[in-house]
Amino acid sequence: MKVLKLILPLLLSLIVMPMRAEEGLDMQKYIFGHIGDSHEWHIATVNGHHVTIPLPCIVVEYGGVHFFLSNKMEANGYTLDADGKIVNVATGVRPLDLSITKNVLGLILDSLLLLLLILGAARWYRRHDPLKDKPTGLAALLEPVIVMLEQDVIKDAVGPEYRKFSPYLLTVFFFILINNLMGIFPVFPGGANITGNIAVTGVLAVFTFLMVNLFGNKHYYKDIIWPDVPAFLKVIPIMPIIEILGTLTKPFSLMIRLFANMLAGHIMLLSTIGVIFLTAKMGPVLNGSLSVVAALFGVFLDCLELLVAFIQAYVFTMLSAVFIGLAHQSPEPEHENATN
Repeated sequence: MKVLKLILPLLLSLIVMPMRAEEGLDMQKYIFGHIGDSHEWHIATVNGHHVTIPLPCIVVEYGGVHFFLSNKMEANGYTLDADGKIVNVATGVRPLDLSITKNVLGLILDSLLLLLLILGAARWYRRHDPLKDKPTGLAALLEPVIVMLEQDVIKDAVGPEYRKFSPYLLTVFFFILINNLMGIFPVFPGGANITGNIAVTGVLAVFTFLMVNLFGNKHYYKDIIWPDVPAFLKVIPIMPIIEILGTLTKPFSLMIRLFANMLAGHIMLLSTIGVIFLTAKMGPVLNGSLSVVAALFGVFLDCLELLVAFIQAYVFTMLSAVFIGLAHQSPEPEHENATN
């Protein structure tokens, strides 16, 4: 049963391949078709027919706001350009696109799933006394993770004021974890490359940047504007510029780390599966042997992706907590005692 659970995602990912082996495989189109955004959600390919879910398109032009499904795009006078953007056929101009794309729908569904998990666990605590009753169901699943994060990560990194920032940091962790896991699951409503989208990781990094800089104490800003270095480095000002750049590179590193790791994992897994189809015309012996190797390596990468999904959520949360904690540090008493 455990082996079946590991192999099943790989088999399902083969089913939903957008191209048949006998037609040849455009590796670039295959990979970027899976990791990119789109105006439809591809479910499977059955006898050469693509089974897809058309998604709502919302475009704004001078003539007003237009609503239509993606499969009715041409009937409404629009098409997709080479970059996959909606273009007005008559004018050749891109309108303001507010469409519900694959990544947007995946983001909505994963957020609803997160909401259901949290509310489900909260429901148990409303109906039971945690000092007397043992948690069950979702409460039993989430409580160890929440306690571990709050006591071993958030409290140690942020300091005495950790409770004020726990809701944000815990939300970030579970939001990233659920989106990572759903991105690995190959069939609807999974498969959307949300945390492999730099726009999503960028927004998360901006939230951390705001939490750090809006709620930092005066000692934090003193170290940025007037750090404890020789006066000429502050007057020129060399160190304040470096410190300000440092406040910007921290969220940038958070954004790139999560984006690059999740995107690379998806590409590696898709490339491994693509070997099976790339060698389809090389004979049964070569194709069969490489298919077995690719399938086994694909299972290994699936297991590795599960681990990476948790690690990346943990690392983003931990670094966010560290950055918030650094913005709430006070002058060390040892230094004051030494000067006295």
